[in-house]
Amino acid sequence: MVQHIQDLYEVLSKVDGYVYPNEIELNWSILIVLYPYITGLVAGAFILASLERIFNLHVLRPTYGIALLTALSFMLVATMPLISHLGKPFRAYEIMITPHLTSAMAIFGFVYLWYLMVVLLLEIWFDYRRDMVVWAGETKGLKRFLYKVLSLWTTDISPKAVALDKKLGYIVTVIGVPSAFLLHGYVGFIFGSIKANPWWSTVLMPVIFLFSAIVSGIALVMLVYIVLTRIRKLSIDMACLDMIASYLFYILIMDFVLEGLDQIHRIYEAEESFEVLHNLVFGRLFFTLFIMQGLFGTVIPLLTLGTLQFYKPKALIRKGIYLVVSVLILVGIFFMRWNVVIGGQLFSKSFYGYTTFKIGLIGTEGYLMAAVWLIVPFLILSFLLWLLPPWKKHEDDPDVQVN
Repeated sequence: MVQHIQDLYEVLSKVDGYVYPNEIELNWSILIVLYPYITGLVAGAFILASLERIFNLHVLRPTYGIALLTALSFMLVATMPLISHLGKPFRAYEIMITPHLTSAMAIFGFVYLWYLMVVLLLEIWFDYRRDMVVWAGETKGLKRFLYKVLSLWTTDISPKAVALDKKLGYIVTVIGVPSAFLLHGYVGFIFGSIKANPWWSTVLMPVIFLFSAIVSGIALVMLVYIVLTRIRKLSIDMACLDMIASYLFYILIMDFVLEGLDQIHRIYEAEESFEVLHNLVFGRLFFTLFIMQGLFGTVIPLLTLGTLQFYKPKALIRKGIYLVVSVLILVGIFFMRWNVVIGGQLFSKSFYGYTTFKIGLIGTEGYLMAAVWLIVPFLILSFLLWLLPPWKKHEDDPDVQVN
């Protein structure tokens, strides 16, 4: 009896006002926060790589290969938080063999496979096929075997074959840009289409998710490039880094404007849910929304990058600033996802109460599991950089022309 009273007290301590019984415990935890966060990193990294290939921005060439491999590394892990969250994760494959065309989540499985199999893997294969054939002849042992397998045992590296690779790779990239928009815009659509939740139900949700994805992906590539060149003890191409920072600045402005427009629209409409959302924003979400997402993740990077558009200190100082800014943006976008996923579950559908959320250290929904799915993509990226080092790619044959 005493234990029952203690359990009841613990449950009620999470509640303010009136909530329905099924709203005391949150159904979606930190793993569901990671799902849109990781997919956003994929889309943003790929779009940065596409700028170099489609628009011939050769100043971004040092980060082209890194961006592609980064996108692939995170793409391979994008669904893992969802699978870990499932009660029976070994049945996750059934979403692909029993398609449900009226389910937004089921359709995402096909969007994911399209982007992974048709876009990312094909573009990387066309981009590296010639190099893998050459490396297979220069290496021995495991690496040689892997290169032969990955190149599908092809050996033709004639100018005509390389030109075809480049042409097909270009076509895949062109297809990949709208596919990247679809990938993360669709994640925003999944949340924005939930009409019963006023925190999520907005037509701007897919667009906000998309632009925040581009911001986070560009910031991630910038961070990886700086750290990687530091590890390899090479000099950073500051023209490339400055160009990335400029794009990051402009996209961040657009993301900030869109999120501000969404909030202004909510304030102007002031629907029946306005009071509960107002109390949520200035209460349970104040720190994560205004401090972590707003101040550290948006305002400080915006002011810093904006200043660097007009005043450029020495290269060493700029490197440090870009490193800090990229980390702040990645943290800010993570908390943006947190505020959407977790924030949308903290208030009751009755609009008369709130619940609280606390994450444990261990368990399938704990900090350690979340840390695993954030670390694994970097381990995969380390392996891909070892196997397919962009800095060792052979120069194109000057006789090869792509019409």
